[in-house]
Amino acid sequence: MKTRIMIRVALFMAVMFSLASATELPYGTRVTVRLGNRLSSATARSGQTFEATVARDIVVNGKIVVKAGSPAKGKVTYAKSSGRLHKPGVITIRLTSVGGSRVSSTAVSAKGKGHGKSNVTKVGGGAAAGALIGGLAGGGKGALIGAGAGTAAGTGVAAATGKEEAVMSSESVRVFTITSGKPRR
Repeated sequence: MKTRIMIRVALFMAVMFSLASATELPYGTRVTVRLGNRLSSATARSGQTFEATVARDIVVNGKIVVKAGSPAKGKVTYAKSSGRLHKPGVITIRLTSVGGSRVSSTAVSAKGKGHGKSNVTKVGGGAAAGALIGGLAGGGKGALIGAGAGTAAGTGVAAATGKEEAVMSSESVRVFTITSGKPRR
């Protein structure tokens, strides 16, 4: 019986200590984290969670409240895969906990490269190559036909290779601002 009571007291003390050590981060606190895994707009889904670690000590009123290396967690709040010929992929994430404390934070986003320049190069290059080959083979009429065929081929290449996903690589550093909690004094 005494053993059970001692175990309960020890568990109660451990829970109380962990609650007391959880620090509420004030509104406006900047938190720098290092992502634990790669996030891509091609595979991520809204609501998906991710792991991270605090990259720099978090200091509030001259005191370190969360040490570098402490765990952090977050979730994907928006993910849109890239289209083939337009609209690059987008992914947005937020923090949900830092050092064991629940938090709300600003969103951090990544966007894939734009398609415009790449597509113009592929389609225009295909048209130019087709016109050159057609011109050499059949003169002016051949150049016109070759340009049309080259444009179609360039468009096909752009469609086949055109996905530009947003990627947040593993070990990349992201900076968030806490949006919950009390204002700093």
